[in-house]
Amino acid sequence: MPERTSSPDRVQAARRAARISLAAAAGFYPAVYALDEPVVALYAFFTPISLGILSPLPGSGRDRARVVLRVLPVAMALTSLGTALAVATAPAVAGMVLVGFVMSFGAACGPAPAGAAPGLQLFYILACFPPYLPDTLPQRLAGLLLGGALMVLCELLVLPAPADVPYRERLAAALDVAARAAGAEAGGGAPDPARVRELRAAGQALRLSRLPPAVRPTGAGRTDRALAHTGGATRRLLDQLARAAEHTLPSPARDPVSGALQTAIAAECAAMAENLRGRRPVAGSEALEEMVEQFLTARARAVRARESPSLHILRRQSAVLAEAASVVTARAAVSVALGGRRVVRGFPGEQLWYAEPPAIDLWARRLTGNLTLRSVAFQNAVRTALGLGVARLVAGSLDLAHGFWVLLAVLTLGRTTAGATWSAVRLAVVGTLAGALSAGALILWAGERTDVYAALLVPFMLLAFTVGPVAGLAWAQGLFTLVVSTAFAQLVPVTWRLGEVRVVDVVTGSCIGLLCGVLAWPAGAATEVRRGMARLLQEAAALIPAAVAATLPAPAAPAAPSLPEPPEDGERTRWRTQHRWRTRKRLRLAEAAYAQYRSEPATHHEAAPDWPAALNFAVHTLVGANWLPRIAERHLDGEVPAAAATWAHEAAEVTATAAVRAARFAPDPIRVPPVPAPYAVDSTAPGRAPTVLPLLPVLTDVENWLVTLRADLRAIGDDLPP
Repeated sequence: MPERTSSPDRVQAARRAARISLAAAAGFYPAVYALDEPVVALYAFFTPISLGILSPLPGSGRDRARVVLRVLPVAMALTSLGTALAVATAPAVAGMVLVGFVMSFGAACGPAPAGAAPGLQLFYILACFPPYLPDTLPQRLAGLLLGGALMVLCELLVLPAPADVPYRERLAAALDVAARAAGAEAGGGAPDPARVRELRAAGQALRLSRLPPAVRPTGAGRTDRALAHTGGATRRLLDQLARAAEHTLPSPARDPVSGALQTAIAAECAAMAENLRGRRPVAGSEALEEMVEQFLTARARAVRARESPSLHILRRQSAVLAEAASVVTARAAVSVALGGRRVVRGFPGEQLWYAEPPAIDLWARRLTGNLTLRSVAFQNAVRTALGLGVARLVAGSLDLAHGFWVLLAVLTLGRTTAGATWSAVRLAVVGTLAGALSAGALILWAGERTDVYAALLVPFMLLAFTVGPVAGLAWAQGLFTLVVSTAFAQLVPVTWRLGEVRVVDVVTGSCIGLLCGVLAWPAGAATEVRRGMARLLQEAAALIPAAVAATLPAPAAPAAPSLPEPPEDGERTRWRTQHRWRTRKRLRLAEAAYAQYRSEPATHHEAAPDWPAALNFAVHTLVGANWLPRIAERHLDGEVPAAAATWAHEAAEVTATAAVRAARFAPDPIRVPPVPAPYAVDSTAPGRAPTVLPLLPVLTDVENWLVTLRADLRAIGDDLPP
């Protein structure tokens, strides 16, 4: 049984219906009855409906008005193109395929292009049908501009949609929670369940799937990339602080090295929250990086001064260092988000690769990165273009009356899975049939009395645009049939057979959409998310031994059969960099597939693996691969002892092999052995060579990283069916 729509959604639907109905009517009635311009009236009527109903534009009234102003030139270009290509069916079909692909593929660039794409395609659809009347282009563009201007005014002045809480404010609130937790952690103490719950809740609140589309930083520009990077680092910090709050922490007297860094972490989190709220100038990450340098120096000095350092203290210091790494990354990303293009040096420099390239390069990388059959954005664009092209060919070849309704059905009823498309088609056909019967009865009763249709149009629009989004697809299709019937009855003489024509067109479009859904990736993202996650785990697995080899440069043990053999010496850095880039690309594609997977019905079942754990595994792998070699440079004074290198490489190979096994998503649970204690720290070790003592912090850092990765792998397997 479908979930009941919440009361706030009903209120917002009613407010939107009032805005769109007023904008459509304010352009339609004067054009019909004062100017006697039916072409102007048609485009003035459909422009608010296209951009307000078919296009789920995100954001507040001001945000939507801004988007409408930006897309009006695109709408005019599509109308002009459709008018020119309506000369024959073949060029109209070719243009439809091109427009359908480009507009749908634009969804990869963020929520605003994704929201505007369906409505923009309607402008080409309206213009590309016969009769071929290029002389009417000025009237078409005039009606489009009139409808767009009225929609902008209504979005700004008539019951404007309230603004969502900006992502920056949400980040600032989460950083406030982190600042309080880090300050409390600096004092040590017993586990704090209340603090753990607060930290977990703050991290969950930053998940993109729980945010309104308007505030999600998913665009290809520098600011959105930096805000998303800040959000990821902040979520990682909150998780680290929550894990620390679950255990008893040493007092500052026992671990003075960590206490100072934790205090700096708390202060930096509070400062970033103020930056995001615009209350203080933006600073770089240099100050905190200096604190990290002091921490590393003090930790090395403390290890050298002790013959038998405490394993508990070493592990705590490693955890604090990981927290500092998250804060440094967040600080650098905030500086880019608020300060713009800049050169980022120091610890997080390579992670913030997007800080230097010009904006055009960033957009080009986003688009070219999705030009692959493994991208759900590419798959959706191909499916949409194929459906619209076939629909235009069928409508033109069969000379269907009001053939644009065929394409409109394909556009509005197409889903990312064949099952979801079939469900939508069934509801749409039932609703359209009921609406057609009602429209036929109305036309038989009213005849050619246009005053009746003029009086009923606005109430029908209010009813359709209010009830349709709330009551479901059948109601939406049925009521929209009444709306278009009463509108067309004022433009041209109609008979009761208009409803019959609409039923035929909708059924034709539904069949075409269903056929394309069956032929083009019928499972939607369910298949792609599994394939994408598998390749992501495999790519990240190859990065683990490479990162350890860069951290502790010593001859590695033979690689596992399932893993590639790392290159030697000079090429290792280049090889590791290439793997990081490939892992980032796989991560982006996997995240997009998972986002669509969550939006599809009937795909969320308990037998599915824990996909977020797989994403976390890749993120944690990238973070460790970036930080560990840089940190190790502070401790390596000479050749790494063979025993220490052997421990690190063997532990890395075991973790990488477990990741490769996890990528198969087999029914058997994933068995991941625990990470053994580092050489010369384990109390059962035969002896502790003095030359190994300076390496103990590095070995513990590697251990902490591998423990985190193995926990992610276990989380993937815990959700697999027995």
